[in-house]
Amino acid sequence: MTSYRSLARNRDFTALWIGATVTELGTRVMTFALPLVTYALTDSVLWAAVAEAAYLVGMVAMLLPAGVLADRCHRLRLMRLSLGAGAGLHASLVAAGLAGRLTLPHLLAVAVTSGVVAGLFTPAENSAVRRVVARGDLPTALSQQQARQHIASLLGGPLGGALYGVARWAPFAADALTYALGWALLGRVRTDLSPEPRPSSAARSRPLHDLGEGLRFLWTHRFLRILLCWSPAANLVVNALFFVALLRLVEAGFPAWQIGLAETAVGASGILGALAAPALIERLPTGALVLLGAWSFVPLAVPLALWNHPTALALASSVGIFLNPAGNAALGSYRLLITPPELAGRMQATMQVASMLTIPVAPALAGALLTLGGGRDAVLALGALTAVVALVPTLARSVRAVPRPAEWPVPDVPDPSPAPTG
Repeated sequence: MTSYRSLARNRDFTALWIGATVTELGTRVMTFALPLVTYALTDSVLWAAVAEAAYLVGMVAMLLPAGVLADRCHRLRLMRLSLGAGAGLHASLVAAGLAGRLTLPHLLAVAVTSGVVAGLFTPAENSAVRRVVARGDLPTALSQQQARQHIASLLGGPLGGALYGVARWAPFAADALTYALGWALLGRVRTDLSPEPRPSSAARSRPLHDLGEGLRFLWTHRFLRILLCWSPAANLVVNALFFVALLRLVEAGFPAWQIGLAETAVGASGILGALAAPALIERLPTGALVLLGAWSFVPLAVPLALWNHPTALALASSVGIFLNPAGNAALGSYRLLITPPELAGRMQATMQVASMLTIPVAPALAGALLTLGGGRDAVLALGALTAVVALVPTLARSVRAVPRPAEWPVPDVPDPSPAPTG
C-alpha cells in the first residue's frame, strides 16, 4: 500500500484532492453561516433551520440521479459543471449582499441548488478516484478523503464565524472563491474520466432503468446489502449518542467554549485517525477493522453516562472517531473494487443516500430519550442500541471474512494505468 507521500506524486489525484478539499472547506463555511444570515434577516429560528435543511434536501434529492449521470457522462465535466455552478450561485448572494438586496427567497433558492450542486459532484468524484489511482493506492486515497472531511469540519465553523463578523455576504464570497479555485484545479486532471463503454442497447436505456440496475446489484450482493442496512442504523444510534451527550452538557450549564473545545478535540482525533488509517488498513483484516469500529462506541457510553463533563465527551468520543476514517476508507475501497466500473456511480450514490437518511432523525431520538428517561438512562439506552446495531456486521460472515487489502480479490477489469506524476 502506498503512503501519503507517494500518493502526493500522483499529479491527477493531487489536483482532484486539493480541488475537492478547498471546495468542501468553502461549503462548510457556507453551511455554518447560512442559518446565521437567515436568522439575521428574519429574526426566526424556524426559518434558520429551514435554510439549513434546504441544503440537505437538495443534496439528498440529487444523489441518486447524480449516480446515474456519473455512470453515463464524462465525470470530469460533471465535476467542473458542479463547481462552476456553485461559484455562480454563491457569487449571486455576494452581489445581492453588496447591493443591500439579500432576501429570504434568494437564500433558500441558493441553499437548495447548492445542495443539488454538491449532490451532483459527489458520485462523480468517488467514481473518478478509482480511475485516477491504481488498485493498491485506493485505501490511502480514500483515507486522504477522510482527512479532508475532518479538516473542513474543524476549520469551517471558526472561519465561517469570523467571516460573518466581517459582513453577512463574506462567507458566501469565500465559498464562491473556493468553488472557482476547485474548478481551476480540476482542469489539471489529465486522466480519461469518460464513462465505461456501454452496449448499444444499454446506451438507449432510460435513467430509471439504470437506477434500478444499480439498486438490483446492491441488493443481490450480500456484502453490499449488509452495508446498505447497517450504515443508516449505525449513523442513527451513534449520532443520537453524540446529541444526547451534547444536550446534557448544555442542560448542566457548561459554557459554550468548553463544549466547543470538546468538539474540536473530537475533530482533531478524526484527523489523526485519517493519518493513521493507511497503516491500520494494511495491518488489520478489513472485516476485523469494521467490527472494531462498530463496537468501539459501545463501551464509551459508560463514562459518558457516569461523568457528564466536556472532558468525558472529548476523551470517550475521540476513541471511536479515531477508528472511523480507517473503517470508512477500507470499506469504501473494497466496495469500489467489487463493483463493476460501470455501476460505481450508482453504488456510491445509493450507499450515501441510505447512510444519510437517518441522520435527521438522530436529534429527535436523542431528545425523546432525554425527556423520557433522563440523561444517564438515555446514554445507556443508546449504548445498548449501538451494541444491537454492531451485531449486524458481526453476525454477517460476508463482512467478517474480508481480508487485508493485499488479499482482496483481483477485479475482472484491468487496473487503471498510474496517473501522471510530477
